[in-house]
This record gives sequence, structure tokens and C-alpha cells, in this order.
Amino acid sequence: MPALGYRCFWAYPRLEQLIRKSEEEKPVLENNFLRVVVDQVTGELASIFDKVNQREVLSAPGNQLQAFRDEGQYWDAWNIDPNYEEKPLPPAEVLEVYCRRGSLRQNNLLTDSVIVKRKIGQSVFTQAYVLDRDSPILKVQTFVRDWQERHTLVKVAFPLNLEADYATYEIPCGVIERSTKPESEAEKAQWEVPAMHWANLNDGNYGMSLLNDCKYGYDAKPNQLRLTLLRGTEFPDPEADKGHHSFTYAIYPHAGDWKAAQTVQKGYELNMPLQAIVIPASASSDSKTLPPTGSLLNLGADNLVLMAFKQSEDAPDEWILRCYECHGEEAQLNLQSDLNLKLGDQVDLLERSIHSDTSHGQTATVHPWKIASFKVSVNAEQQSS
Repeated sequence: MPALGYRCFWAYPRLEQLIRKSEEEKPVLENNFLRVVVDQVTGELASIFDKVNQREVLSAPGNQLQAFRDEGQYWDAWNIDPNYEEKPLPPAEVLEVYCRRGSLRQNNLLTDSVIVKRKIGQSVFTQAYVLDRDSPILKVQTFVRDWQERHTLVKVAFPLNLEADYATYEIPCGVIERSTKPESEAEKAQWEVPAMHWANLNDGNYGMSLLNDCKYGYDAKPNQLRLTLLRGTEFPDPEADKGHHSFTYAIYPHAGDWKAAQTVQKGYELNMPLQAIVIPASASSDSKTLPPTGSLLNLGADNLVLMAFKQSEDAPDEWILRCYECHGEEAQLNLQSDLNLKLGDQVDLLERSIHSDTSHGQTATVHPWKIASFKVSVNAEQQSS
């Protein structure tokens, strides 16, 4: 898809009757990137085989739902019991594992999935393992029906077939690293790490990113990543987290480190998926046309992330473009747009022009990890020509 843009597709009804697969098939999902096997007894991931890099991702069953007793903390909602791992609760009870298939025809867009239902306490976790046709990412769509557990911490664990000294976590406009082999008292106190869209383990040659769309607590060992899914605190709100929950996390195996794998982009794609807009054909729309593709804003560098595009506070015919560099490497902003936009002065957060020797025409240099803002306007010269 074009950057911050669209692409048009024609949709039409199929004349052939869809042939659906049997519900009794083994719970296996496969595309050109991954082959995923679900254990029919436990509902856990028995295997994630990376077909591109020819290696098994897991060292033990993955997507383990682990529950622990979590209580006795002064600030209940903010603090996790540092000794929670010594207080495991009974394993999740498996209620059902079955396949939900699309069509046998390769050119059909229906997505295959495996559904797993498990129970922790009185709460039922329904999870759909989803592997899209052309995606290297396995999504786990999760629905929790009527969560009522109190002082219970639920994590999901992925033991990995690699070993890393450090885990990397996304934070706002950057990343942090934490040791997976804590030695000092300060390192040992960092058993839970807050993060944004993803956490990553890699050994320099191969890695796995664990993406999420709303769950921001992780922990890591040299060969394991875990994500915190739910808690049941009672202070300051005795009803905290009770009720229904819906969220998605995803497993992204890849060669190289998180930069080479474009994990930042994959995290944004999970959190802000493409939107399909159906434009029905009608007589009144015959005169309204769009080019088949369009790109509204293209920053021209894989390591630049758009943060904001807003109207200027002072000039109604100008806009403010704000971006940040996400790899810790210098980036070259090269603004391209089908809206005929022109890059102007660099500005501060109060939208005041600042002196900069890094801007030249439609390009500007953005230093590592830097947040940069620029004025943008319509290029009147090109518009008139």
C-alpha cells in the first residue's frame, strides 16, 4: 500500500460455490512464511516453523496461559508481587479446540484460523490463532468472557529456540534494553518492564518480536518472552478489570535484529490496521473518480514515523508535520505527496521557526531518536503550473 494512502480494488461476487474444509482436520495453519501446529490437547502452540529461514521458533510449547496469585502489595493496582512466580495457580482448563476454515481455493481471501477455549478460575479465554495468507505474523485474537478473578495475574509465555543477553522494548519515540540475566539489585528489581507496541529477543542472527495492541507489561528470560494479559486488583477500585475483554497479540519471527525486521512498522500495522471502505456503484457517482492509487504523505525513510499532521495554530494555510526517528540512526526526510505539499521551516513544539542547517528543499536530516517538526504548505508554484 502507498504510504499514508490508498489503493483501489474491484470487488465482485463469485459464481462458484465455496468448498469448505472439514472441521475434523488437524489444527495446522500454513502459508509461504510459517507453518503453525496447535496441540489439540492443550491448545498451546506445538510448533511455529519459519519456512523462510528454515528453523523452529519455539523451544517448548508456546502461548502458555500462566496464572499466579498476586496480592499483598501496598499500591495494589500499580505493583506486582515480586514473588508471584512462587505462587502459581492451577493450569488453564482446556474446553475446546477446533478449526475454522475458509475456502479450499487459493485465490479466496477467507482466512483460516484455529479456535481454542480455555478456562482460568471462572473466566473463559477464547483465542483464535490467525495466519493471514501473505503474512509472516501469527496473530492471537483473544476474547475473555466475564473476567471476575481477584488478585490473579495472567501471563502468556513463549519459550524460544534462541538465547539473548538483552531484551529490547519499545517506549514512546524510542526503545530501551534490559538484561535477561539480571545480576545487580537494580536489574533484579526490573522483573516487569513497561513497553508500547512490542518487545524483542534476538541473538544477532535471528529473533522474535512479540507485538500487542493494548497490553503493555512484559518480562524476559534469555530464551523466553512473556506478556501480561490481565490482573484482578481491588485497590483503589474493587471492580477493576471485571467484565469482558478483547485484545490481540502477535508472534513475529524474523532474521536479524528488530531494526532489520522493521518491527516498529509491524507494531504500528497491528495497532492501526488497514481500513477497507466500500464505495457502492451508483448512477450519481459516475462523474466522481479517483486515481487507482494515492499517497498523501510519504516521509521517504523506513526509520521515520509520522506522529502528527495538523493545521498550524497561527496560519490556516499551513500545517505542522511531526515525526521521529525510530532506529537510533540518522534519517533523511524526503517529503513526497500527491497533495502537492512543500516542506518548510523546522519548528519547535510551540510551532516557532528555528534555525536549522539540516533542511534543504523537500529534504531534511533527522538525527537519531530525534522528534522533529516542520511547517508544510501547498506548493503554489507547481499548483499554478
